[in-house]
Amino acid sequence: MQIFSFSPFGYEGALVTVEVDLRRGIPAIDMVGLADSAVKESRDRMQAAIRNAGFSFPPERVLISLSPADLKKEGAGFDLPVALSVLKAQAESSGCTFADEDILVMGELELSGKIRAVKGVNAAVSTAIAGGITKCIVPEQNADEAREVAGVMVYGADCLENAFRALQDSSFFQAKDKHGEKDSQISETCTIIEGVEFQKVEPGYEYAEIKGQGELVRALQIAAAGGHNFIAVGAPGCGKTMALQKFPALLPFLTLDEAHSVTRIWSLAGLIKPSQPLIRIAPFRMPHQTASIEGICGGGPSCRPGEISLAHNGVLFLDEAAEFRSSVLQMLRVPIENKSITLSRAGRTTTYPANFQLLMAVNPCPCGNYGSSTKICLCSGKSIEQYWKKFSAPLLDRVDLRVFVDNPDAEKNEDKGKSYTTEELRKGIAKAIKLQRKRQGIKNARLTPQQIVEFCEIDSEGKLLLEKAADRFNFSPRAISSCLKTARTIADLEESPRILSPHLQEAISYRKLCSNTTPEL
Repeated sequence: MQIFSFSPFGYEGALVTVEVDLRRGIPAIDMVGLADSAVKESRDRMQAAIRNAGFSFPPERVLISLSPADLKKEGAGFDLPVALSVLKAQAESSGCTFADEDILVMGELELSGKIRAVKGVNAAVSTAIAGGITKCIVPEQNADEAREVAGVMVYGADCLENAFRALQDSSFFQAKDKHGEKDSQISETCTIIEGVEFQKVEPGYEYAEIKGQGELVRALQIAAAGGHNFIAVGAPGCGKTMALQKFPALLPFLTLDEAHSVTRIWSLAGLIKPSQPLIRIAPFRMPHQTASIEGICGGGPSCRPGEISLAHNGVLFLDEAAEFRSSVLQMLRVPIENKSITLSRAGRTTTYPANFQLLMAVNPCPCGNYGSSTKICLCSGKSIEQYWKKFSAPLLDRVDLRVFVDNPDAEKNEDKGKSYTTEELRKGIAKAIKLQRKRQGIKNARLTPQQIVEFCEIDSEGKLLLEKAADRFNFSPRAISSCLKTARTIADLEESPRILSPHLQEAISYRKLCSNTTPEL
């Protein structure tokens, strides 16, 4: 039997072989294999845990090898595999035999012999399955997280004694019950609309509470249906932040493929909850304006995931976006385009998925009153230009939907009483998502140039309308593609097989707000 553990680094990580050799000499514990401080300290925790769990510690000289030797080992998850390797080596020296199979082990030991939860279990088990290892021993608190990986047999150990027994008895290991308690818990928290699963509407997520902002709510429906990037520009107190914070209510549950990649990232970050071993709810990340580049894109010695990766298959919401550092905002350009981010540290690289939807709320000027029909702006033209230079034209060019939000009192008469309930918005979103999943398998905002030609065909009248808009508003090629993708989503909301002129006209109206670096109002 060969015992493996897992060393997290970036999105991939690596399996680590744990070997123990008992030899003659002065009793001591030697550890080789480029271990960090936390792993080296496991020698003392492991020795105390073995004795306090009722086992005798080998009186020989103990050599612990962690291979591959040139890979740095980090974290407290090596406690349990090292302890089990020592007990296994001692038992084999006494004539005991173990099954000829590989097994993954992770867990942190208390001095009493009890086992603590560790992070990265889902990622470790996924890597083990890819390497042909089908059995794993993990802390009891991480057992459900491990069982979400298909094809694995898991034992959730609460103490060292039971973990060692599992090494000798295969009956301890169990696979996930497909009709178990966790599935019923998920079904209790969701509602099905037009065949698409949504989370039940919680208090505070009802769009009917937003009055007089029909254009804003309509644009958010389009953004949710097609996965389009979105920016709301408006004066303080107009309701843009409140509307965007309700956005998770418009997002459907993740598909299983989407959920597994999100769960792996959150597992590496240590954010998995025991009550939610598989993340089916789309992430909604809202970092503070003081966030650094490393906090947003990821980094550190072990390349931890950043906010854009934690928002994978979900939403990254930047409230008061102009208050973020300019370097942070500009860093978003490449991940938005590539749907991934590659980090390099100490000669090693890792690539995290970062297929996120960007939402931004921003004031039109430093004082917030530029363009308002009820308040006076006191900012100079130079200060407004400097304010918008933080975003840059290339970043704004990647935003499909732009909406100027005025105070409700200044809305047009026909919009004053217009409001949408979350249920009404979800019905259109569900229809659009069903059509997209059936037609191309991805959201309209992620269409490639080839797919735009195939699925976003317009008639001669639409081509003329788009050409005129491109000349008038100086649209870039990316902006033209953006209009076509947005029009495709609007057509899907109405279940129209073709993009009609009204669909294209509405898409253009959402695109023309920002020109270069200042709002066109």
